[in-house]
Amino acid sequence: MFDFLDGYDVLGAFWMTVKLTAVSAVGSLIWGTLLAAMRVSPVPLMRGFGTVYVNIVRNIPLTVIILFSSLGLADIFGMTMGSDDFDVQGFRLAVLGLVGYTAAFVCEAIRSGINTVPMGQAEAARAIGLSFTQTLTLVVLPQAFRSVIGPLANVLIALTKNTTVAAAIGVAEAAYLMKTMIENEAQTLLIGAVFAFGFVVLTLPTGLILGWLSKRLAVKR
Repeated sequence: MFDFLDGYDVLGAFWMTVKLTAVSAVGSLIWGTLLAAMRVSPVPLMRGFGTVYVNIVRNIPLTVIILFSSLGLADIFGMTMGSDDFDVQGFRLAVLGLVGYTAAFVCEAIRSGINTVPMGQAEAARAIGLSFTQTLTLVVLPQAFRSVIGPLANVLIALTKNTTVAAAIGVAEAAYLMKTMIENEAQTLLIGAVFAFGFVVLTLPTGLILGWLSKRLAVKR
């Protein structure tokens, strides 16, 4: 029944999806946290940059961002991303696009968590001489992260599914292989079912584990 899978590296394609997700998730968390810090910063220029970045990027389709990473940065500006290998370049450009896009949503999730921290705690931190950066990193962000594990889980699941857009620039992840198999085989429904099941296997445990973690680490007010 599944003889059509012979000769195709399905596990390798999903492994590429996992790598795209993992690397992009780390990058998005770092950049998104910095953007959230900018958005609550007392410096107007930083606040303005964070606001403009988030509002613009969130309203641009991910496909446009990924294609710009490839056609714009690589083809027009000649960025090699530190490698002459086409596959490595494609992977890194896809990660760059995914990080740039996903970080905007991570930023808003973290900012909502920052808003749940009582103002009195920040004022108390400043009263004992802590700077804005110290107050943010030592007092506010630890509580904010605990309150937004659920929303961040949703962003991570969306990121896992968004990796399929990387197929547009030739990254050999799951969606790219599925397209190739549909073109070559006559089992369209079964191929779709196999890849749909694969994404369920990737995303369902993530949602369950992070949902449990969110309840376990929730800040008691």
